[in-house]
Amino acid sequence: MNINIKIKFLKAQKMKGEILMVDKVIENNRVAIIGEIVSDFRFSHQVYGEGFYVVDVAVNRLSDLSDIIPMMVSERLVDVSASYIGQLVEASGQFRSYNRHDEGKNKLMLSIFVREWQFVDENPEAGKTNQIFLDGFICKPPIYRKTPLGREIADLLVAVNRPYGKSDYIPCIAWGRNARFASSFEVGARIQIWGRVQSREYVKKLNEEEIQHHIAYEVSVSKLELVESEEEL
Repeated sequence: MNINIKIKFLKAQKMKGEILMVDKVIENNRVAIIGEIVSDFRFSHQVYGEGFYVVDVAVNRLSDLSDIIPMMVSERLVDVSASYIGQLVEASGQFRSYNRHDEGKNKLMLSIFVREWQFVDENPEAGKTNQIFLDGFICKPPIYRKTPLGREIADLLVAVNRPYGKSDYIPCIAWGRNARFASSFEVGARIQIWGRVQSREYVKKLNEEEIQHHIAYEVSVSKLELVESEEEL
C-alpha cells in the first residue's frame, strides 16, 4: 500500500474510533425536558469563539410544583439576544457539572448542556416532560438516612464519563426500597439510573442573624440497577 494512502487510512480509522467513542460516552448521560422559559439568556463562557449562555426553564412535576432547571445553550442553536419568556421549549442533551471557585471554596455547578432545542406549542403530561438516564460510577460512600416520619433516603454522587477523559459528578437521591438497595453500594461500583432532574431550595444558616437561600440540583431516582463489574462502559 502506498505510504500516503496508508497514513490517510490510519487517520480515518482513528477518527472513526474517536467518533464511536464519543457517541458511546454520550449515550451514558441523556436528558430530555419540556418546559416554560422563565428567564432571559445569561452569558456563561466562550470556547473557540462559540458563546454559551444559561437560561432557566420551569418543568412541571406530577404535583402542582415545578422545577426551575438551568440549561446551557450555544448561541449557534438559538438567538440568545431575544427574549423567549413564557414560551415552551423541548430540549435534550446531557446533565453536566463543573466546579466554580467562589469565596475560596469550590462549588459544584450543574446544568443541562443542550444539544437539541425546539419550540413547541403544547406541554404534555408532567410525567413525560423530564426524563434522564445515567450510566456511571459511585464516587463517594452513599449517605443513608430516615426522615422523622420514617421514609428512607439515600444520597449518591455518581461520576459519569465524558469524552476525552473528563467526567461529570451528578448528585442523586433515592427513596424507599431504592434507597435501601443503594445504601450498600461501594465506591467504584457501576450503576445505571433512570429518573428526573429536580431543583430543591434550602436555607444555610451563616450565624444567629444571617441566612442564605440556595438552590440545589440533583437527580430524583425512579429506578436504578447495579451493573456487573465484568461489563465495560
